[in-house]
Amino acid sequence: MKSERLRALLPDVWALMRPRRGLLLIGFFLMVINRLAGLVLPASTKYLIDDVIAKHRHDLLLPLVLAVVGATALQGVTSFSLTQLLSKAAQRLITDLRKQVQAHIGRLPVTFHDSHKTGVLVSRIMSDVEGIRNLIGTGLVEFAGGLLAAVVVMVWLFFISVKMTVVAIVVLLAFSGVLWKAFGSIRPIFRERGKINADVTGRLTESLGGVRVVKGYHAEAREESTFGAGVQRLLDNVLKSLTAMSIMTLSATVLLGIVGAVVMYIGASQIFAGTLTLGGFVTYTAFLAFLIAPVFQVVGIGTQISEALAGLERTREVMRERPEDQDPNRTVSLGPIVGNVEFEGVTFAYEAGKTVLHDINLTARPGTVTALVGPSGSGKSTMIGLVTAFYKPVEGRVSIDAVDLSSVRLDSYRGQLGVVLQESFLFDGSIAENVAFARPDATEAQVLEACRIARVDEFAENFPMGYDTIVGERGVKLSGGQRQRVSIARAILADPRILILDEATSSLDSESEAIIQQGLSYLMRGRTTFVIAHRLSTIRRADQILVVEGGRIVERGTHATLYSQRGRYYDLYTKQHGVESNLFLAPGEGDSVEVESLR
Repeated sequence: MKSERLRALLPDVWALMRPRRGLLLIGFFLMVINRLAGLVLPASTKYLIDDVIAKHRHDLLLPLVLAVVGATALQGVTSFSLTQLLSKAAQRLITDLRKQVQAHIGRLPVTFHDSHKTGVLVSRIMSDVEGIRNLIGTGLVEFAGGLLAAVVVMVWLFFISVKMTVVAIVVLLAFSGVLWKAFGSIRPIFRERGKINADVTGRLTESLGGVRVVKGYHAEAREESTFGAGVQRLLDNVLKSLTAMSIMTLSATVLLGIVGAVVMYIGASQIFAGTLTLGGFVTYTAFLAFLIAPVFQVVGIGTQISEALAGLERTREVMRERPEDQDPNRTVSLGPIVGNVEFEGVTFAYEAGKTVLHDINLTARPGTVTALVGPSGSGKSTMIGLVTAFYKPVEGRVSIDAVDLSSVRLDSYRGQLGVVLQESFLFDGSIAENVAFARPDATEAQVLEACRIARVDEFAENFPMGYDTIVGERGVKLSGGQRQRVSIARAILADPRILILDEATSSLDSESEAIIQQGLSYLMRGRTTFVIAHRLSTIRRADQILVVEGGRIVERGTHATLYSQRGRYYDLYTKQHGVESNLFLAPGEGDSVEVESLR
């Protein structure tokens, strides 16, 4: 199974290397020169002992020394060139991969993001690709160069002593088999480490992002405990891998000792027998290090490659997810839309067998407001998710201007949507940058006009930096009402045909809401508007109110019509406003009502 997974990764490894194969060939060529130059010093030992010293050939000493100096200088130059060439190429590759993974994840459907923690995805983008440098950088090429040097040296060793070389090779082959098995067991450890690291990073991201909630509930100790347990799991995994690596290093050291002892015994015997010179024996022992060196390199580079392959495997899992804009069924490119939205017999389920919406039918015309009313979990947000094309119906269809939304190219549709949420998400940039996020090509005058309509100018111009004021992460430097006004200005600048107001004012005080309502009223003119919110008193002028419960529309009509019917809507309305009602609400049900109309 492990070998099958490894073979499955080979095409991905080749895909990474293929565009850089020229660079790798140059690197390998430099490595060949580097390794051959490195053999000059041990090779010169035989001539130094047997010819220069034993035969008193002083005339050979200077040429021999110059050859060693030249070879050493060549080795240094090629080592420097390799580092500059391959290490920098590896870092560029990591940057390119991070860009690719981030772009791919950003284009995955909302359902993917719903099932994956933000911190885990951050780890996939930033950490998992880091080990790839060992496939393209100097590590792999050095290992290949070590193998090449071992082959060259082995020929020379056979030339010096066949008997000693055969014994050394047999021992090395046996140990190589042990290493192959060992790395097969180590790679899952690195794969598990990636998962643990992603989990710990994910929880840490959530904890830091929700620091106000943590402090508000005096939960610092609990978060410390949770994080401590996570890093302990990470430590246990690291210790496990270190134990395995230590065992392999110990084995390699014992191997070196065994081979060295055998060579000493056989070499000394051959010197006594006159079949091997002292210079030949010294040279043999020096060359033997080149034969054994790749074994030690395997322990180091093998760990790095195992980590790289584990990261590549995790990255591959994400990259195999199909982006939502690559859906082969989405072939229709919309022009400017009018904004007629229709649900025709729509049924939806997040998981098979767990239906969330049942046979939903509705029509929303341009210039009208459709308010969704009902308890939390009734299906209101899911209906909005279908309008925004985050999800597809299991049965029935959602259409835009009579075109099935499931067949529409998302890039031609989403640009005509505008969304204002209860918790307005702002990036850690300036006020102007957050407003212009909806239309990066908008002029400064257009941005300022949107800010004026949304009443952003009333507070922005009082800041020392004006519209260049940095709002902080998630807009923490602004009040709730200020953040909401920036969000509305962003939607105004987008000039959408379909507007989604998801609890846009429910968390604000009455003064802030009154200010924001003016911006929303402008924003809603002539657009198809869907509203989910909290305050029932504001929905009375909606063109249609849909009461949603248990994934079904149980009532629909205007405020006056539904109120006069004294049904479920009347029950919700009177419950919230303290008006006596003969209808009974289940305990806690009134607390979860979320309704609004804005006109």
